[in-house]
Amino acid sequence: MPNEKSTRRKPPASPPPASKSGRQKPHWKCQSNTEDQLRARGYRLVAGADEVGRGSLFGAVVAAAVILSPDSPIRGLNDSKQIDPELREELALQIRERAVAWSIAAVDAFTIDRINIYQASRLAMKTAVLGLNPASDFVLVDAVPLELALPQQPLIQGDERCHAIAAASIIAKVYRDQMMRDWDRFYPEYGLANHKGYQTPEHLSAIQRLGPTPMHRFSFEPVRLNAFYSTAAEDRQMEMFAA
Repeated sequence: MPNEKSTRRKPPASPPPASKSGRQKPHWKCQSNTEDQLRARGYRLVAGADEVGRGSLFGAVVAAAVILSPDSPIRGLNDSKQIDPELREELALQIRERAVAWSIAAVDAFTIDRINIYQASRLAMKTAVLGLNPASDFVLVDAVPLELALPQQPLIQGDERCHAIAAASIIAKVYRDQMMRDWDRFYPEYGLANHKGYQTPEHLSAIQRLGPTPMHRFSFEPVRLNAFYSTAAEDRQMEMFAA
């Protein structure tokens, strides 16, 4: 009788997680290859830009732009959502200390409702890039093109594959998370410090019980449906980001 251990086959490896569209999501290694290639072509001030808070129901969408120094590398850069909060805070401090330049911009909920979340996200990133001093000569941006008179390259999942974009995502998230903790003192019943305005059961329950605050995004369906009064149009915001 053959040895069971020698003939038993290992189960096949699990495939990478699928995206919302059903396609498998590629696994990237976050590194500085793109920035290095651009510097080799003569660009000296390569910025990364990213936004956070796009899917939140409350408050501003926040963006950052960062020009990293090749002479002061920062270890551990990655998509901000994949980093523990304590490490994220440490990395944000290192980024602000070592970067050639960094800038943060926010677009409030009223503007989001007026121009839609897609355009508000682009506006926040554009404003952050324009706030850099010294100014960037090339922009790497996470997924969406910006209306800028600068050479640029949108990268799908850029915050997972590009150090400059990852750095921007980190300082933007740390900044916005602090904003949510500050707003939590004004609206403690909503639990903003816990969920940062996203669609958690806790947050949705508070909106249903109390109604939305003036800082909620009334163009988003879970807010609009529970508002006592809203002139916002039907929510089709997130369709704009569909692949």
